[in-house]
Amino acid sequence: MQHLQLVSKPTPKAPVFQALEHETRPTVTTEAAAYYLNRKPQTLLKWACFDGSGPIRPLRVGGRLAWPTAELKRLLGLA
Repeated sequence: MQHLQLVSKPTPKAPVFQALEHETRPTVTTEAAAYYLNRKPQTLLKWACFDGSGPIRPLRVGGRLAWPTAELKRLLGLA
């Protein structure tokens, strides 16, 4: 009789973001902004596609989105 050995797949590690109060970069990635706003990255991408549909607008830098840290802090009452 053969014994099957169960092998679990490695789970991807969730990125670790520092507290927004300690963020010194002028902009953050979509993933970081979504984390700070407690939204999914897809929600922020939707905001970026439909100008004015969200509470914050990203900057477009070389085909990528950059979310202003100062605006995130203002929106969350940290500024």
